[in-house]
This record gives sequence, C-alpha cells and structure tokens, in this order.
Amino acid sequence: MSLAPATGVTPLGALVWAHFLNDGLANYLPGILPLLAVALHLPLAPIAGLMSVLLFGQMLQPVSGILADRAGGRGFAVWGPVLTTAGVVGVAVTRSYWMLAALFLITGIGNTVFHPQALSITRSATHTRHGVTMSVFLIGGEIGRALGPLAAGWIVATMGLKYIWVMAVPLALTWPWMTRLVPKMTPKKREGRPIQWRRHLKPGVALIVFSGLRALLLYGMSTFLPILWHQRGGSLVEGASLVTTFVGVGVAGTLGAGAVMDRLGKRTVLWGASLATLVLVSFVPLVRGDWLWPLVGILGITAFGSIPVTLLIGQDIFSENPAMGSGVALGLANGVGALLLPLWGFFADHVGISAAMWAGTGMILASLPFIAAMPTHPPVEHS
Repeated sequence: MSLAPATGVTPLGALVWAHFLNDGLANYLPGILPLLAVALHLPLAPIAGLMSVLLFGQMLQPVSGILADRAGGRGFAVWGPVLTTAGVVGVAVTRSYWMLAALFLITGIGNTVFHPQALSITRSATHTRHGVTMSVFLIGGEIGRALGPLAAGWIVATMGLKYIWVMAVPLALTWPWMTRLVPKMTPKKREGRPIQWRRHLKPGVALIVFSGLRALLLYGMSTFLPILWHQRGGSLVEGASLVTTFVGVGVAGTLGAGAVMDRLGKRTVLWGASLATLVLVSFVPLVRGDWLWPLVGILGITAFGSIPVTLLIGQDIFSENPAMGSGVALGLANGVGALLLPLWGFFADHVGISAAMWAGTGMILASLPFIAAMPTHPPVEHS
C-alpha cells in the first residue's frame, strides 16, 4: 500500500477529511426531520422509516468490503462520498415521500461504498496503536455527523429546502485533492485464506446483535430528539443542535475509548461505556429545558465510546478479510438498527415520544450478555 503523501497533509489527514465530508452528508436528515414531518403531514413511524431507508444501505457494507479488498486501489473510498452527495443534491428538487426515500437510499449506498475500504486503509496505515489511529479516523466522521444536521437545519430554516445542495460545496471543492492523497490498497488475492464462516458464527452474531442494538439507540436518539424538542415548542435549528451536541461531544468518547482500549483492553471499554449509557438514557425522558444539552452530550460520549472497539473486533473476527469485518461491525449491524427504527417510531406514535425514550434502557440491557461472546484479542494463526 502506498503511503507517500503528495502534500504536507498526511494520508490519515486526507482520510479523516473524507470521512468528515461523507458522514456529514450521509447524516444530515435529523436536522430537517421536523420540517418534513410537518410538510408531508406524517406521523412518527413513516418519518422514522425515512431515516431507516437512509441507513438501510449500510447492510451491504460486508459486500462492499469484499469487493473493496479484491479490487484494491482507492476507488471505493473516494467515489463513495460522490454518490452520497448525489442523493443529497436531489432532495433540493423533490417533495414526494417516495422520491425522497429513493434519494435517501442512494445516499445510504454511497455511505456503504465508502466505509469498508476507508477503514481498511486506515488500519493498514499504521502498525502500532491501532486503537488511537482508528479513533482519529472515526473522529472525522463523528464531527461530520454532528455538524451535518446543524448545517442542514440552518440552511433549510434560513434559505429553504431547495438550497440543501449547498451541503455539497465542500466536497466539490476538495475532491480532486482528496483523490490524489488517499492511499491505494494492494488488491487482496482470491487464493488467500478462505473465510471460516462456521468458526466466526458465534462471535459474529454477538458482534452484530451488540452493535445493532447500539445503532438502534443512536439512530433513535438522533431521530427523536429534534422532534421531541419541536413538540415542546423549540425551533428547528435548536432541535438540530441537540443532535450536534449528542454526536459532536461524543467525539470525546470515540477518541478516549481508543486510548483506554490500548491500555486496559477492549472488554473494559465495552462494559464501562454500556453501563454508563444505561444510566444516562434513563434520564432523557425526565429532563427538560437547557439541561437536555449537557445530558445528551455526556450520553454521546458513552454511547459512541464502544464504536472503535467493535470495529477492531470485527476486523479481528474476520481476519481473512478485514474490510468485510469492518462492514459487519459498522454496516451490517447499523443496518439491523435501521430496520428496527420504524418499530420504535410506531411505538412512539402510540405512547408518545417522551415515553418511548424509555425503550432505550431496554436496548442497552439486552446488549450486555453479548459482550462476553465477543473476542478481545486477534486470532492466533496456526501454521
């Protein structure tokens, strides 16, 4: 793999920037969901369905990972954000629910194309301190995910939905530079070790269930917090800023988890982050007013803290194809969470969005038994 930088910016810096842009464009929807709910006269279940469609394409990340490893190069990592952007730009010219769903699906597929190869390149770019390196890469995405809803909410509130295309300008300006600097991967030979599906079944299922329930919690909070704030009389931009706080402050959890993992191990982070999240989620339905911002900020730290751990666990489980392992840990698991999101929306329609927030505690409790079934060390190779 070529790692020589073309400019003073490191290849890791280019990957972080690409992740920032891609995830900002792929996760802008919560910032405009209250507006869409009013404009399209929709209850919570179909609104959650739009979010689910946006995220559903991530289930294809294992396939994208296999193809990326075989193809090598950097095409998936640099063209994925372009496809993500195309779906966002299309939203500026349509108001049909089903057309919006199709455009969100395109954005989700672009997001799916980008992540596995970018994650694999990131890990290959360093031979030590994988936890910190992965956390730095993830920070770019988390900042993008945090600012995306706020930027979209501000654009729509001040200029209207037809100007959502403005979100694409940073990528258009920097894409040529980014394509030159992102390192190329060496194609993975087909005659390499076959994936041992039977051996990976138990830890793989545990990883998917744990990460899927975490994804459902993250998506539910990102979807329902702006709507909850809007129902309480708050503005569109204020509601979007709750998501920005949740995801943006969560960057500290992503970075801190990598450092703790390198020192104390993966399982320590998984248990600590999960138990802290369980406690904090239980306060979300009870807190009102300005206190909601510090609460969701701290919740973001704990809820996002386990992501770099599960990404590395996925690569360790599927060591024969690390990009596919990233796809399982991030994409397939996130897709499971996305599929379950409309059910949470249906529940919220019947009991109220504030009461429905209590379901988050059940998700965390259900995920805890699966921590023990996930490996915490790379597999030992036998000659």
